[in-house]
Amino acid sequence: MSSKTINIAGIIIPNISPLFFAVILLHILVAFVCVLAGIIAMFSKKRAGVHSTFGSIYYWFLAIIFASVTILSIMRWAEDYYLFILGVFSFTMATMGRMSRRKRWKNWVKIHIAGMGMSYILMLVAFYIDNGRNLPVWKDLPAYTYWLLPNVVGIPLIIRALIKYSKPNNKIA
Repeated sequence: MSSKTINIAGIIIPNISPLFFAVILLHILVAFVCVLAGIIAMFSKKRAGVHSTFGSIYYWFLAIIFASVTILSIMRWAEDYYLFILGVFSFTMATMGRMSRRKRWKNWVKIHIAGMGMSYILMLVAFYIDNGRNLPVWKDLPAYTYWLLPNVVGIPLIIRALIKYSKPNNKIA
Protein backbone atom coordinates (compact mmCIF):
# COMPACT_ATOMS: atom_id res chain seq x y z
CA MET A 1 0.00 0.00 0.00
CA SER A 2 1.34 3.39 -0.98
CA SER A 3 1.53 6.23 1.51
CA LYS A 4 1.74 8.92 -1.18
CA THR A 5 -1.14 11.36 -1.53
CA ILE A 6 -2.85 13.04 -4.45
CA ASN A 7 -4.70 16.37 -4.49
CA ILE A 8 -7.89 16.40 -6.58
CA ALA A 9 -9.69 19.75 -6.67
CA GLY A 10 -8.31 20.66 -3.24
CA ILE A 11 -9.28 17.35 -1.64
CA ILE A 12 -6.37 15.23 -0.49
CA ILE A 13 -6.70 11.54 -1.40
CA PRO A 14 -4.51 9.97 1.29
CA ASN A 15 -3.47 6.86 -0.60
CA ILE A 16 -2.88 6.36 -4.32
CA SER A 17 -2.92 2.57 -4.41
CA PRO A 18 -5.21 1.36 -7.21
CA LEU A 19 -7.48 -0.52 -4.77
CA PHE A 20 -7.87 2.47 -2.45
CA PHE A 21 -8.50 4.82 -5.37
CA ALA A 22 -11.11 2.49 -6.93
CA VAL A 23 -12.95 2.04 -3.63
CA ILE A 24 -12.90 5.76 -2.81
CA LEU A 25 -14.23 6.60 -6.27
CA LEU A 26 -17.07 4.08 -5.87
CA HIS A 27 -17.71 5.41 -2.37
CA ILE A 28 -18.03 9.00 -3.59
CA LEU A 29 -20.33 8.17 -6.51
CA VAL A 30 -22.60 5.93 -4.45
CA ALA A 31 -22.71 8.47 -1.60
CA PHE A 32 -23.87 11.17 -4.01
CA VAL A 33 -26.79 9.00 -5.18
CA CYS A 34 -27.56 8.02 -1.58
CA VAL A 35 -27.77 11.65 -0.43
CA LEU A 36 -30.13 12.55 -3.29
CA ALA A 37 -32.30 9.44 -2.82
CA GLY A 38 -32.59 10.22 0.90
CA ILE A 39 -33.72 13.78 0.22
CA ILE A 40 -36.33 12.62 -2.29
CA ALA A 41 -37.64 9.93 0.10
CA MET A 42 -37.76 12.42 3.00
CA PHE A 43 -39.76 15.05 1.19
CA SER A 44 -42.10 12.86 -0.88
CA LYS A 45 -45.60 11.70 0.07
CA LYS A 46 -45.38 8.80 2.52
CA ARG A 47 -46.97 6.01 0.50
CA ALA A 48 -46.02 3.36 -2.03
CA GLY A 49 -44.34 4.87 -5.07
CA VAL A 50 -41.78 7.65 -4.87
CA HIS A 51 -41.18 7.40 -1.11
CA SER A 52 -40.71 3.65 -0.99
CA THR A 53 -38.69 3.50 -4.23
CA PHE A 54 -36.23 6.20 -3.18
CA GLY A 55 -36.19 4.88 0.39
CA SER A 56 -35.05 1.52 -0.96
CA ILE A 57 -32.45 3.17 -3.19
CA TYR A 58 -31.21 5.10 -0.14
CA TYR A 59 -30.99 1.94 1.97
CA TRP A 60 -29.15 -0.21 -0.59
CA PHE A 61 -26.76 2.57 -1.57
CA LEU A 62 -26.09 3.17 2.13
CA ALA A 63 -25.22 -0.54 2.37
CA ILE A 64 -22.65 -0.03 -0.41
CA ILE A 65 -21.30 3.05 1.37
CA PHE A 66 -20.96 1.01 4.55
CA ALA A 67 -19.12 -1.78 2.69
CA SER A 68 -16.77 0.70 1.03
CA VAL A 69 -16.07 2.64 4.24
CA THR A 70 -15.29 -0.66 5.91
CA ILE A 71 -12.67 -1.43 3.26
CA LEU A 72 -11.26 2.10 3.36
CA SER A 73 -11.13 2.10 7.16
CA ILE A 74 -9.31 -1.23 7.25
CA MET A 75 -6.74 0.15 4.81
CA ARG A 76 -6.14 3.22 7.03
CA TRP A 77 -7.43 2.11 10.43
CA ALA A 78 -5.42 4.52 12.59
CA GLU A 79 -6.68 7.54 10.61
CA ASP A 80 -10.22 6.40 9.69
CA TYR A 81 -11.55 4.03 12.38
CA TYR A 82 -14.12 6.65 13.43
CA LEU A 83 -15.66 6.55 9.92
CA PHE A 84 -16.21 2.83 10.34
CA ILE A 85 -17.90 3.43 13.71
CA LEU A 86 -20.17 6.12 12.25
CA GLY A 87 -20.91 3.76 9.34
CA VAL A 88 -21.93 1.00 11.75
CA PHE A 89 -24.30 3.34 13.56
CA SER A 90 -25.72 4.84 10.36
CA PHE A 91 -26.37 1.50 8.69
CA THR A 92 -27.74 0.00 11.92
CA MET A 93 -30.22 2.87 12.29
CA ALA A 94 -31.32 2.52 8.65
CA THR A 95 -31.71 -1.25 9.03
CA MET A 96 -33.79 -0.76 12.16
CA GLY A 97 -35.97 1.82 10.38
CA ARG A 98 -36.41 -0.42 7.35
CA MET A 99 -37.13 -3.56 9.38
CA SER A 100 -39.69 -1.78 11.55
CA ARG A 101 -41.68 -0.89 8.42
CA ARG A 102 -41.30 -4.26 6.69
CA LYS A 103 -42.14 -6.31 9.82
CA ARG A 104 -44.74 -3.82 11.12
CA TRP A 105 -43.27 -3.70 14.61
CA LYS A 106 -45.27 -2.00 17.32
CA ASN A 107 -44.78 1.78 16.85
CA TRP A 108 -43.13 1.05 13.50
CA VAL A 109 -43.86 4.54 12.14
CA LYS A 110 -41.88 6.24 14.91
CA ILE A 111 -39.05 3.71 14.68
CA HIS A 112 -38.97 4.06 10.89
CA ILE A 113 -38.84 7.86 10.99
CA ALA A 114 -36.23 8.00 13.77
CA GLY A 115 -34.08 5.23 12.31
CA MET A 116 -33.98 6.48 8.75
CA GLY A 117 -33.60 10.11 9.84
CA MET A 118 -30.73 9.38 12.23
CA SER A 119 -28.99 7.22 9.63
CA TYR A 120 -29.05 10.18 7.24
CA ILE A 121 -27.73 12.56 9.91
CA LEU A 122 -24.90 10.16 10.81
CA MET A 123 -23.98 9.78 7.14
CA LEU A 124 -23.70 13.57 6.84
CA VAL A 125 -21.72 13.83 10.08
CA ALA A 126 -19.22 11.28 8.73
CA PHE A 127 -18.94 13.21 5.47
CA TYR A 128 -18.35 16.57 7.18
CA ILE A 129 -15.89 15.19 9.74
CA ASP A 130 -13.84 13.63 6.96
CA ASN A 131 -14.16 16.39 4.35
CA GLY A 132 -15.26 19.60 6.09
CA ARG A 133 -11.73 20.94 6.47
CA ASN A 134 -11.43 20.91 2.65
CA LEU A 135 -14.82 22.41 1.73
CA PRO A 136 -15.58 26.06 1.04
CA VAL A 137 -17.33 27.71 4.02
CA TRP A 138 -17.02 24.52 6.12
CA LYS A 139 -13.21 24.85 6.29
CA ASP A 140 -13.66 28.15 8.15
CA LEU A 141 -15.89 26.58 10.82
CA PRO A 142 -14.63 24.98 14.03
CA ALA A 143 -14.39 21.17 13.86
CA TYR A 144 -17.21 20.60 16.38
CA THR A 145 -19.69 22.11 13.87
CA TYR A 146 -19.12 19.07 11.62
CA TRP A 147 -20.87 17.07 14.35
CA LEU A 148 -23.29 19.75 15.46
CA LEU A 149 -24.82 21.25 12.30
CA PRO A 150 -26.25 18.06 10.73
CA ASN A 151 -27.90 17.30 14.10
CA VAL A 152 -29.17 20.86 14.60
CA VAL A 153 -30.85 20.75 11.19
CA GLY A 154 -31.85 17.07 11.13
CA ILE A 155 -33.23 16.39 14.59
CA PRO A 156 -35.94 19.10 14.40
CA LEU A 157 -37.00 17.62 11.03
CA ILE A 158 -37.24 14.18 12.62
CA ILE A 159 -39.25 15.59 15.54
CA ARG A 160 -41.56 17.41 13.13
CA ALA A 161 -42.16 14.19 11.19
CA LEU A 162 -42.75 12.21 14.40
CA ILE A 163 -45.36 14.73 15.51
CA LYS A 164 -47.00 14.90 12.09
CA TYR A 165 -47.26 11.13 11.62
CA SER A 166 -48.39 10.52 15.21
CA LYS A 167 -51.67 12.27 14.41
CA PRO A 168 -54.50 9.87 13.50
CA ASN A 169 -55.29 11.62 10.19
CA ASN A 170 -51.64 11.55 8.98
CA LYS A 171 -50.70 7.91 8.64
CA ILE A 172 -47.98 6.45 6.48
CA ALA A 173 -49.36 3.92 4.02
